[in-house]
Amino acid sequence: MTNAVSSVWEISYYELTIRLLLAVVLGGLVGLEREFGGHSAGFRTHILVSLGSSTVVLLSMYGFAAFANEPRVSLDPARLAAQVISGIGFLGAGTILRKGNGISGLTTAASLWVVAAIGLSVGAGFYVAAAISTTLAVISLFVFNKLEKTFSRAKRIHEIRFKLAKHSSGLQDIVATFHEHGMKIHKLTILDDDDDSSEQMGGSKTMNVIIQVKFKGTSLFSDLTLVMASMDGVRGMEISGEPL
Repeated sequence: MTNAVSSVWEISYYELTIRLLLAVVLGGLVGLEREFGGHSAGFRTHILVSLGSSTVVLLSMYGFAAFANEPRVSLDPARLAAQVISGIGFLGAGTILRKGNGISGLTTAASLWVVAAIGLSVGAGFYVAAAISTTLAVISLFVFNKLEKTFSRAKRIHEIRFKLAKHSSGLQDIVATFHEHGMKIHKLTILDDDDDSSEQMGGSKTMNVIIQVKFKGTSLFSDLTLVMASMDGVRGMEISGEPL
């Protein structure tokens, strides 16, 4: 009976090596997409997270085999593994950044959490679950990422800054053009122009108008911006390079 109990808490060096190598491979597969995308946590980071998680669960399962037969000793392999799941949150939080009106790094943080779970599964010998999770994670990052970009391009918001002559019909013409082509104005802001150079040179006073517009596609939008740039009262125009 004692030998049977001891065998449950023992593992060969061969099996130990296989599990650690598999954790490296699976973690690396998930990290490849993050590396290609130039994200803060890439190929090496995902490998280390997977390897570390696998090592922790191996330690919790087999590192205390010498105490398995001691009286009043109860081994709980899930205790250290649970700390990995909660602890990975601190690493993931470091990848999340706020950029303007949006937040970046959430997908990378989620991929680190998934890789930690994959490493735990490999370390526990749950190879099938680890392989399936890796496959689904890679599909989600590679394939779904392209689909997500396609949908975001189909309908997104751009910010356009106009410098318009006051008391001109420029603003009304611009708004009418957007509505005419089915483009929804998300936000419109009018600011006084602090630059008085136009007035000093004998020109009319100007104002700054910031319009956030939601549109589909890019070709029509490019054509419309050329038309609006030549409208009466338009003194200047600037389009933000990044979608909001």
